[in-house]
Amino acid sequence: MTEKNECGCGKSTQETPCGSGHKPAPGNTDNWLEEQKLQECLQRIRHKILVMSGKGGVGKSTVAANLALSLSLSGKRVGILDVDIHGPSIPKMLHLDNANVQVKDGAIQPVEHAGLKVMSVGFLLKDRDDAVIWRGPMKSSVIKQFLTDVDWGELDYLIIDSPPGTGDEPLSVVQLAEPVDGAVVVTTPQDVATADVRKSIKFCKQLSLPVLGVVENMSGFVCPKCGEVTDIFKTGGGERMAAEMNVPFLGRIPIDPAVGEACDSGTPFVYHYSRTETAKAFERVIAPILALSAKQADQETQDQEDVMKIAIPIADGKLAMHFGHCAEFAVVEVDANTKTISGTQSLIPPPHEPGVLPRWLHEQGVHVIIAGGMGSRAQALFVENGIKVVIGAPSEPPETLVCAYLAGTLQSGANVCDH
Repeated sequence: MTEKNECGCGKSTQETPCGSGHKPAPGNTDNWLEEQKLQECLQRIRHKILVMSGKGGVGKSTVAANLALSLSLSGKRVGILDVDIHGPSIPKMLHLDNANVQVKDGAIQPVEHAGLKVMSVGFLLKDRDDAVIWRGPMKSSVIKQFLTDVDWGELDYLIIDSPPGTGDEPLSVVQLAEPVDGAVVVTTPQDVATADVRKSIKFCKQLSLPVLGVVENMSGFVCPKCGEVTDIFKTGGGERMAAEMNVPFLGRIPIDPAVGEACDSGTPFVYHYSRTETAKAFERVIAPILALSAKQADQETQDQEDVMKIAIPIADGKLAMHFGHCAEFAVVEVDANTKTISGTQSLIPPPHEPGVLPRWLHEQGVHVIIAGGMGSRAQALFVENGIKVVIGAPSEPPETLVCAYLAGTLQSGANVCDH
């Protein structure tokens, strides 16, 4: 865990760690650099999902692997991190027993397979049968390295497969990968399993980690010949437990011999057996997880709608009378609700060529351009890129022009350019 600094916020940087102005204490610079690197890596991962269970043998790693594959088949960029230090299963399930990791430009390269980026301590063992005998601090250290030093790139989802229980590994993930979007908790229908899974749900609640839902695995047996589902154990235990604990229930996944065969051969089950009831059950499980991306996209759209950007070509701090001849643009951000200026950014445009500036300003998210003069063809190109054009404005500072535009008092003259 991060050491407390003088103000007790738990962060330390060289400049202003928490807004209080404290600099890192002598000897803490390395810790600060590691924390900065970790945060940079995490910012490139949109969603982090922890798969956990209070009991072993419930098929947690099977659910994690097929969950990751289902998300990948949905067009998402997905990584899977196996933090089960003592019993890594993901390499075997994906038929990656003999895979070796490479280091490029100082970064560990994850193993790529079936559209996934995969990392596991199993890749680092000289002998796959070697026992890993580590105490808690060592396990936390290697998990941090997996998050910081592995070149995950840009990911929509990182699925993190943790060992059974509520020990060092899931605790380290929650603390190091903060914020984790939530946990998928796996159980089987029997009371002995659901009793232990309750502890996992309480673990999540104590750490303020959202429970995305409970998956009831091995819920009935699918006959490989007729497809009939038989409840050889009991069924519904996971759903009842989820209701009692007031967390979502994601669905039941039946026992299917093809799942075991797929895991042993490293075959992506949800791809090669997509028409089976079990594969369809996995698809239903990922629906709420896919909703995370939809919710974030809606929020980003709303945020964009709340901000209006107005571009102004400037020279010597004032409006340049011809937008195509200026060396700089001021992009003024406006709160669309209050119609007040929230910030101004100066941008250097690309070399002026026909059609370049409208596309470039569209990429910057600009909604309006205020200009002195602009030819009719250029105006049409801006409109095609969804940018409103205001021409004939006087040579004033950009903030003055924007305030007048927002107030409806902007005085516009003749268009000084018509070529």
